[in-house]
Amino acid sequence: MNTGIQCSGSTPCGAWTTTTPGGRRVQQRQGKKKILEMMIANGIVYGATVSVAYPDDFIRTIRKAKGIKGPKFIHAYSPCPSGWRMDPRKAIEVSRLAVRTGVFPLYEYHNGRYSFTKEIKKRKPVEEYLRLQGRFRHLTPADVAEVQAIVDREYEELVAKVGASGR
Repeated sequence: MNTGIQCSGSTPCGAWTTTTPGGRRVQQRQGKKKILEMMIANGIVYGATVSVAYPDDFIRTIRKAKGIKGPKFIHAYSPCPSGWRMDPRKAIEVSRLAVRTGVFPLYEYHNGRYSFTKEIKKRKPVEEYLRLQGRFRHLTPADVAEVQAIVDREYEELVAKVGASGR
């Protein structure tokens, strides 16, 4: 589990944490690891991402996973308001924006095939997601563009995997 207040492998590029180096450019620069992809590489038969902003998808995914034999992994997105320096009343909005911007796409992997569980036809700009969180307050327009480029590249890689799966 990653609460969001210390830097870890799942801390996104540009995020401030309590353990990132100090100074003028306080932020995580390496970007987050692709945790679900790491689990796939290690032999899970089923894996998926879920978000508290989409409870029907969350429940469906857990039920599906329960019915599958073999190793499974569910990567859940749920904000940490204190660590992310955000208004707790915006937790669901931030969670929805994570999905709608492509920062945290909802998809699943089953028996070698990828598919979206919530496909976003027209993604929102990542800046809408970033500006609601104080952990990104220090980012310059160039930094935001860098984050957008990373999200775009990773989302297109996922689109290609889904396409190669024939879905």
